[in-house]
Amino acid sequence: MPASSARWLWLALAVLAADRASKFAIEQLTAEGFRRPLVPNFADLVHSVNAGIAFGLFSGTTSNWISFLLVLSSAAVILLLFWLLFAGHAGGIESQAGIALIAGGAAGNLMDRLLHGGVTDFLELRAGNFRWPAFNFADSAITIGAALIIFELLSGESHATRARS
Repeated sequence: MPASSARWLWLALAVLAADRASKFAIEQLTAEGFRRPLVPNFADLVHSVNAGIAFGLFSGTTSNWISFLLVLSSAAVILLLFWLLFAGHAGGIESQAGIALIAGGAAGNLMDRLLHGGVTDFLELRAGNFRWPAFNFADSAITIGAALIIFELLSGESHATRARS
């Protein structure tokens, strides 16, 4: 494994460790349904479990097939992301970091699904009557990772151009 690939593996593992530690703290120190304002009318510390995917989609289903498909697809995405990193197909630095953040976050949420049958979320944001669904450290890493990849794509500098520099 090239040294540059190892740094991205460490980033993904750091995201996984931070995600697991934050979820463990919430799971141990609060009961499901817990809610406490952190910043009044803006951010609440909560304890919720999402058995579905983003924004609670499929969370009400009792089908074991959905759970199985979520676990299987998450594992497949994580493997694909690591393959992109280690095969040298991940683009520039921003995309490589983004892919590592997404892989670490996806691994954290996958671990939750395997351990608890759902993903523990603990931060909820709101503005006026708008309430953003609860999320966690892994979700934040995935979002930041996606933003880095989009930034690189929109910056117009191709991977081939960087390689010639």
